[in-house]
Amino acid sequence: MSNVYSTEELIEILTAERHACLTGKRLKLTTLGSSGHPLIDRFIKLDGLQKFAAYEDFKATVHRYQMEHQVSGIIWHQITVKGKTLHYPQVDDRLIAIPSDLETLKAAKSDILAFWQEVTEDMDLYLSLDRAKDYRSILLDEIEPIARSTEWANLYKWEKSDFLEIILQLGWGQPQEAAYKRGWPVSGSQYIHAVNPGNRPIA
Repeated sequence: MSNVYSTEELIEILTAERHACLTGKRLKLTTLGSSGHPLIDRFIKLDGLQKFAAYEDFKATVHRYQMEHQVSGIIWHQITVKGKTLHYPQVDDRLIAIPSDLETLKAAKSDILAFWQEVTEDMDLYLSLDRAKDYRSILLDEIEPIARSTEWANLYKWEKSDFLEIILQLGWGQPQEAAYKRGWPVSGSQYIHAVNPGNRPIA
């Protein structure tokens, strides 16, 4: 029986393939000279579309391989905020979540929420609107219904010497499709931004 590629190996393979596509070593020559979107067509040349299509095709093949061989898309991350540390699962953005990954994400949700609430105490909270083009101030009580209606949680941190922003992503469905309503309504997410009092989100 042949060996099955690991999560880390698939990530390495996709990274190498992306580089090959971006440098023009891989093109999908059957891609037509139009994306079907006039604004995109004004700025992206045919070879750019061919490079993008070649990589997307390869990535889809890797995702089928993941499902066929049940290779996890999860990488375990560590985040430290205000001296507190959490280890949590996150699906790599180049891979998909297999069914067992979704169960792992669901199981980690309560720990992620508890950590986020602990480290964001006394911070200002904002709900991301219109694909992060705008924000609305939100109270902690308003987050609970959002959390109940979603399946999993994710964390991101943006930190500089004079600024801290902690982003809580509350999502459902495939994490890869949940950002920016790409897979709406089967997959999707809401983003809550916590910043120090008087600041506005920037990430």
